[in-house]
Amino acid sequence: MLRRPKPTDSEADLLREQERFLTSGAPSAANVVRRPDKRRGEAGGEGGEHQGEDGERQRDVVTIEDLPDQLPSLTPAPAKKSRFKASRVTFEHEDSEARLDTHDTHISAVLSRIVERDTSSTPISLPALTGLAFPKVLHCSEISSQVKKGSHKALKVLELFNLNLVTNCYLSYLCFAVFVNLEEDLPVKPQKEWVHMNKLEPEKLEWMRDLPAPRRKGTKKAMQARFDFAGTLIPPTEDLPTHLGLHHHGEEPERAGYSLQELFLLSRSQLIQQRTLALSTLANILSKARAGEYVSVLTGSIVSTLLDAGLLFLLRFALDNSVEGAMSAAVHALKALLVCAEDEECLDSTFSWFRGLASFPLLPSAQEEEDEEDEGLPEYMRDTPKEKEERKSDHDVARQDVVKGLLKMKLLPRLRYILEVVRPSPRVVQDILEILTRIARHSSSSATQVLDCPRLMETVMSEFLPPSWTMPSLPLPQSVYGLPLASNMKLLRVLATSGRHACARLLNSLGVRERLSSLLSAEPSELLLESTEALRITTEAYRLWAVAAGYGQACKLYIDLYPSLAKALQSVHRLLAPSDPLLPLQIQRVLALLCLLTQVTHTAGCHQELQAGMVSSQGEECPPPPPVFWGHVTGLQAPLLGHLKGFVKSLGNPEQKETGLATVAVLFFVLDLYQQHSLKTEVVSFIIVFFPTRSSSVVCNVQSSHLGPETIPSLPGLACPGLRDHPGLVGPSSPFPLLTSLGLLLETITSIHKGLSCKVALKCVTFRESMLYVQQTNLTHIFFISSQVPTEPQVAKHASMYHQVALVLLPWLLPGSEYLAHELLSTIIFSKDFLSEGHSGGPEAVELGELKLQEETKEHTSPSLQTVGALLREACVQLPSIRGCFLTHLAHLEPSVLMSRDALLGRNPWINSHLLPELTGPTLPSDWPFLPLVSLYERSGVSDGGGLAVEELPGGALQAVTHCLQWLLLLEVWREEALKVMPPVAKLARLSCVFLCSSDLFLERLVQKLTWGLFRLRSRLDSLDLNFPPPGLASFQDLYSALLTQYEAVSFGDPLFGCWVLLPLQRRYSATMKLAVFGEHVGMLRSLGVTMGQLSIPIERFISPPEDSLPLLRLYFRSLVTRTLKPCWCPVLYVVALSHVNSFIFSQDAAAQVQHCMAHTLPQRRCPDLVSTFILSEEKLRAQTLLTLGKILNHSCLLVNLELNAKR
Repeated sequence: MLRRPKPTDSEADLLREQERFLTSGAPSAANVVRRPDKRRGEAGGEGGEHQGEDGERQRDVVTIEDLPDQLPSLTPAPAKKSRFKASRVTFEHEDSEARLDTHDTHISAVLSRIVERDTSSTPISLPALTGLAFPKVLHCSEISSQVKKGSHKALKVLELFNLNLVTNCYLSYLCFAVFVNLEEDLPVKPQKEWVHMNKLEPEKLEWMRDLPAPRRKGTKKAMQARFDFAGTLIPPTEDLPTHLGLHHHGEEPERAGYSLQELFLLSRSQLIQQRTLALSTLANILSKARAGEYVSVLTGSIVSTLLDAGLLFLLRFALDNSVEGAMSAAVHALKALLVCAEDEECLDSTFSWFRGLASFPLLPSAQEEEDEEDEGLPEYMRDTPKEKEERKSDHDVARQDVVKGLLKMKLLPRLRYILEVVRPSPRVVQDILEILTRIARHSSSSATQVLDCPRLMETVMSEFLPPSWTMPSLPLPQSVYGLPLASNMKLLRVLATSGRHACARLLNSLGVRERLSSLLSAEPSELLLESTEALRITTEAYRLWAVAAGYGQACKLYIDLYPSLAKALQSVHRLLAPSDPLLPLQIQRVLALLCLLTQVTHTAGCHQELQAGMVSSQGEECPPPPPVFWGHVTGLQAPLLGHLKGFVKSLGNPEQKETGLATVAVLFFVLDLYQQHSLKTEVVSFIIVFFPTRSSSVVCNVQSSHLGPETIPSLPGLACPGLRDHPGLVGPSSPFPLLTSLGLLLETITSIHKGLSCKVALKCVTFRESMLYVQQTNLTHIFFISSQVPTEPQVAKHASMYHQVALVLLPWLLPGSEYLAHELLSTIIFSKDFLSEGHSGGPEAVELGELKLQEETKEHTSPSLQTVGALLREACVQLPSIRGCFLTHLAHLEPSVLMSRDALLGRNPWINSHLLPELTGPTLPSDWPFLPLVSLYERSGVSDGGGLAVEELPGGALQAVTHCLQWLLLLEVWREEALKVMPPVAKLARLSCVFLCSSDLFLERLVQKLTWGLFRLRSRLDSLDLNFPPPGLASFQDLYSALLTQYEAVSFGDPLFGCWVLLPLQRRYSATMKLAVFGEHVGMLRSLGVTMGQLSIPIERFISPPEDSLPLLRLYFRSLVTRTLKPCWCPVLYVVALSHVNSFIFSQDAAAQVQHCMAHTLPQRRCPDLVSTFILSEEKLRAQTLLTLGKILNHSCLLVNLELNAKR
């Protein structure tokens, strides 16, 4: 049987097998068919095939013997016939080869066109001829000299040798010399035994050369920041050893460390080690940057720079890495970017304070961007904010809000996959839980997304808060799966803070209620956990329960665990031993317990009200009464009072001073008790002890200041880095929680026992030095105490101080304190008792001051200016009406006031969320005294078209404007400090609404008198700067243009409106507004009849210094010459224009410019003599010009010469 050839067969084997095949006569497996060549005219088709079958059968036989000894010569093959040749147009004398060459783009054709340069006449330098067998090795520096010496000998050699041979020899010699020279310049000399060094690569060997010296100290040139692996900034002058691994072969190899660009490049490396190292270094840099360590040494913000460079997308891509090391580094970097440990510690330490459960959402400041697509569309056709958000790209969303951008990038499902499938190390688990906590703090919608993420909460609950667990064998276990974690309990607490419904989902659907029962029913030492972790998780459990009780939920659990709570309350003093190494954790646990009892007490106090509400609701929605009532909490009063006594005594012991912080929560609880029960005398004695704590205040401690961290708009925080080194108000020794609780307790006591109000108020007076530094809540409570006894002589002496501080405090109140703002406005701000100047001769003193001012200045002022005292007297009488006017304009805040009231008064069943409103600014703006006036202008003021938005004012508008102006007059005269938070230009802009909101409002008699008084006070301000735009406006020039248009339309020459228009025309302000009057609104000069006596501004402010604006001087001159400006029409501006023109004409510096100025003003047909003397042609104008010049120059001889020249 024939076999197939094998690769190992030789030629003899192949020939032997071929002979066997031919001898056997077996048919071949394949036939060689020769296809006919149609270009040669051979027949094809079926005939050709048949002829091949009938003819002699040809076989493909290879024989060695028949092969010729020499290969046949390669002759060019015959040209192929082209089927397209006939269709082309050719010319008779055209060369076909040349035509093909022009279209040939092959590389061989291109290279064939390269013609060698003729070098026959070029001299060639050869090395000197020696008797040596091999030429001597020369350096490059020696070759040039040898070439010059041997140039004559080279010509002789050319006669003996072939040119090509000599050239090749010389080139070989040069290459050998250069190679030897390079070997000598290499940083290392290769040895024969070295592997792979037979072919040298000098550019790579340069890496082994010694590094250049670092930059000398004292240089002021900015350099690129470089960091070590720990994120520490390396100074450019520091010379670090190379074994640290901080040197590389990139830019600036002499400097140690990695730049941000190089770390970004390494983070996308294919090597996992480089990628992990880069991400870990970026995480360390982010941690230090968020802590503010680079603020003083680097220009710009590192966090902003990294985010602009795409850090967020880099970390998100790294989370998808399949290698656990790189993924863990990405999680750590993301945690360093989002989470600030000091912020979390601050929130935890203030949790037990008054309203410590509430917190602001960490949302970036809202930046409304105008959508060009929605311009001109009606409201119902515009896209909703949610639709606009969905249309944005991930980059646009992340640029405005980092957390929202991460949520849009599907971060939550990826974190769930890492926790559920990858099951990483304990550090990564802690980082992920902290990231989820930060996302939940962002907003209620972000917390809802965390709850709604598929299988995320189920994984978190089953793995890190199991119903049962075993004791870990090591203090630091290799895996935390199957163990309860305090960070997980904190995550649940933050999620519950976002809203009532989220808290109910956690308690009922996810089994949090059962976990709380299992953790809190036993002592921390009985839990199968490490002691530190046991204290932390029970503390977080108490806090989570307190949040739920703050909604009126989980109160049934209080009844079930009452024995455990009573036992824990009785052992407070035993647990807070100074020698306990875990004392800080024990303090936090006790404070969390007392905070829980406070919230349960608040809820129990609402039981009776809710029970009565259900009876009288008659089908309306009403919250159900809680399962706890007042009888469930009365048994805790005795142990709490005992602890209160013990904590008060511990305040004097320096070792137990921090432990005394627990008194804060105790005072809160006692407050709740006295809201329902009578005051016991034993508690009053404790109040006196708290007053000397003023000396321990850290509010005024300058040393507690800390350099601010890096903050970016898209990732806001509490700015608490440095809290551990400089605690400030939230430190262990801070008196702030004590003062807050004290004020709350005193207010409750005085509201129940009116007889104690006087005594307590007298003690509060002694706080006047420190009250100016204490903010919001505690100061407000002290004000409420004093508002109950303002007629007491000792309290009345300080009534003005209370009123001033209340006015300063009101714009400081943040969202969530609307109820406090309402109470301040209702009780203190508009109270006659606290405005003592109104009934102690204040108006009369103002009138006497006006008379004295007139006698000293001897100027005739407007009669309206003499009525300020009467206006103040009338305003004091109208204070109740003024209060009602402002409360009416703040009626839109009523829902916020009711929500704030429920939170402040502890009406837990009515609270929907412990998240405060978005922090967009204070509750009331700083210009709240102008609120009625500004709101009227927004409703009926000048529209975009230039006219009034409405034809007539709404009802009550005149009364509202009158009350607003009366209140402003009171503040300007007696409480000027309260309005200093507003710049003077903002006050002037808002008062201008009097003239812009109506065509005749400013003509009302009472409005005229009040505005005259305010104008007198505004015009005296030297700090009025109109060059800066007032808040809320693009520029003051736009407002002034609207005022000029309104004056021309509706003023009827009113002096008040005229003075308002003249005020910005003073010399120290910009010439733009003067150009607008004398250029665009020159017609108003005929009706601007304000006299010198009516204008309360000195005329020197208009004419000094001389005007230097040529366009404005040209307009002045034109108005005088064309008689557009006359003294009978506009006396003030006539004097101003005449003075500036005169100063310009007769000044030495302007002698060369006066001809140019007048030539452009007068008609060109006038002769030069007439142009030069036209200003003096009119008798009256000439006399006034000379008189003004005489006052300015005070040269009598010059006046005589001018008179003579004029007569000639």
